[in-house]
Order: sequence, then structure tokens, then C-alpha cells
Amino acid sequence: MRPSLESLRVLETCISAGSFARAAERLFLTPAAVSLRIRTLEAELNQPLFTRIGKRVIPTEAASNLASRIREALEEITEALDEFQAAAPPLKVTAPPTFASRWLAPRLPQYAAVPGSHSVELDVSTDMREPEAFDVAIRTGVGGWSAFREYSLSPVEATPMLAPALLGTRSTLTPEDLSEFTLLPHPDWERWFAEAGCKAPANPRFMAIDYPTHELNANAALAGAGVALLSPSLFGLLVLNDLLLMPFSTVLRGPAWHFALMRRDDDRPAPQHFCSWLIEQARQ
Repeated sequence: MRPSLESLRVLETCISAGSFARAAERLFLTPAAVSLRIRTLEAELNQPLFTRIGKRVIPTEAASNLASRIREALEEITEALDEFQAAAPPLKVTAPPTFASRWLAPRLPQYAAVPGSHSVELDVSTDMREPEAFDVAIRTGVGGWSAFREYSLSPVEATPMLAPALLGTRSTLTPEDLSEFTLLPHPDWERWFAEAGCKAPANPRFMAIDYPTHELNANAALAGAGVALLSPSLFGLLVLNDLLLMPFSTVLRGPAWHFALMRRDDDRPAPQHFCSWLIEQARQ
């Protein structure tokens, strides 16, 4: 009977670690489970692998030689897998510029460490006319992309943010006070005021420039140009670093969401694996 590769890995770890207890820590097993695995392996190989002297276990010469060969084989397997994954084409992912820079890009190094991950080629194009050009698309909307499988990630959020310098001598701010500030254009200002329990200013003072992306809105707010409606999930780091203030607890959520999209006819595991990782990240 041939022992399993997992049992051989346990043997190699016990010998390289110097004890069953340290091997158990490396393998995230209990010492009892490691000891049972070694006893089973000895029965399968029909010879002892360790000499037990009191509480110490000393590997036999034959076991040490076997462990050395197992270590070489495991290293070759790891090298082969690395070469295989390096040769695989990168996963083509497209996302809106702000979501890509503020949410996705900081998390991609974590994805690279996930078992089974692929290299990622990130594109900030929002063109959906050529679905064959990407493997996974992140888009914002209310759903209904008939040609794609949709995975909801998180609701679109919006709340006022402004540079600390704009407060001047004020220590607090009420929604009504926003009538005294320049507001950066956004279609949801009226809805935000309603959620905050007050009427929108009768004659709001909007900035003359309507920026096409939330990133540019955030940059304008950082420069003190006015108050912007921004997403805490995308721009919360600017608040944590005291570069922007988020003076109100009222945060609009939805009805639009961020979605991960895959073509319905794409059954490859790599895009599905990436979408599952995106969902996990969004839940965190």
C-alpha cells in the first residue's frame, strides 16, 4: 500500500522541524494528529521511522534519507506549479478608474498570495462593447446585464466630505450649514439632504465644473474647492488620515451597486476564482 503524499509531507515536516510538536504548529494540526499520522505511516511502510527515547523521538537513518528525497520532490512540485502559473495568460480585469485605484489596486497584492491565484492585467476602460476583451468586469449599476453573470459586491455610497481647512473656526457642522459652502456637482445631493432629514438649499452654490469621475471630485475636495459627495468605502482612507472630514453619519447606500461580471458562456475556473475572492473582500 502506497502512503499518501500528505502523510509523506507530515514525515518531512517532523524531521525538518525537529519534533512532532513543532511540526504540528507548522501544519496547523494537533500533536496527537501528527503522532497518529506517523504511526499509520510506519504501519504502511512496515518499519519504524523514529526511535523513541523517553519523550524524544529520533528519526532513523532510513527515515532521514526518505525525508530528504520527499523534500526535493516537494520543491520540484512547487517549482513546476510556479512555472505553470507563470506561463498561464494573465486574468484580464476591467474596472472604473476610481474603483480600480481606490478599492481594487490596494487589494490585489493580497490576491497574489491566495492559493490558485493568477496574474492580473488591470484595465480602467469602461467599454462593454467587446466582452471578449476581458475576463472579469467590475461595473456600477442596478443589474440587468443579460449577457453576464452578476455578482453583487457592495452598494454605491455617498456622504459629504470636505477639507478640514474649509471649516474655519467651526467645530461642528449641520446639514443646513452646507448652504454656505460650494458644493461639487453630484446627482444625489437632493436625496442626501432628504435622508439627512432636511430640505436641500433653495439656491445651492454649485461649483461650475462638473468632474467626470469621483476621483477628480475627491481631488477637488482635497484642494478645498468645495464639499463633495464621496463614498466612505472608496475614500475612507483620506478621512482616517485627516485629509478629508466626514462630518455626518448619514450615508446614502444604493440603489446602484458595484458588480463583478463574467460572461455567461465562460466556465473557466480562474475568472470564477477571482470573482469569489472579490465577493470575500467586499464582505470584509
